[in-house]
Amino acid sequence: MKRESELYGPVKRLLEAQGYSVKGEVGAADLVAVRDDQPPVIVELKLRITLALFHQAVARLSMTDDVYIAVPKPTGKTARRALKDNLGLCRRLGIGFITVRPDGRAEVHCDPGPYAPRKNKRRKDRLLREFERLRGDPNEGGATRHGLVTAYRQDALRCAVYLVETGPEKGAIVAKATGVPAATRIMRDNHYGWFEKVETGIYGLTQAGRQGLVDWAGSWEED
Repeated sequence: MKRESELYGPVKRLLEAQGYSVKGEVGAADLVAVRDDQPPVIVELKLRITLALFHQAVARLSMTDDVYIAVPKPTGKTARRALKDNLGLCRRLGIGFITVRPDGRAEVHCDPGPYAPRKNKRRKDRLLREFERLRGDPNEGGATRHGLVTAYRQDALRCAVYLVETGPEKGAIVAKATGVPAATRIMRDNHYGWFEKVETGIYGLTQAGRQGLVDWAGSWEED
């Protein structure tokens, strides 16, 4: 679709099928629909979703609670993800969301109305656990030059610091000395390529691990 006017017909037909009388370009609104003595429905038509479109829709909420945005239905994997994200934003704002397919069929993905998202206790608990494990505030101002510092990376760094000072050591001893209970598993799994198994239960530091200590210097320490 190349013109906003191509969205008007499908959306108008959708609303007329529900008993609405529909007119375009009424005042500041792209489309207004009226049915009996019910509050009017306003639809803002745009060829793509922008922040300005959401601003317009929110402004229309001062006239009626029944406000929709309508855009061409995107295609492709990335577009589908964007569609899901924008649908979530519409629900948060209490705005309805309509897309128009290439064949001219309008689809309603959500209607206007208050939205109370369900809290995910498991995700909240995971967030708080990561907060508690993270030493200091290593990501203050954003990611470091080499990426984000996670609690897992901090634990791996503390193990690496110990090994560079002592040489290869048993996992249980590293865990006790560093205060990292999962030290053996971290060195065994070796996600960053920093550790090597010297013999059963004993791990040493690789050259990549020594470089990691340079790249992430100080990011395992508390403020």
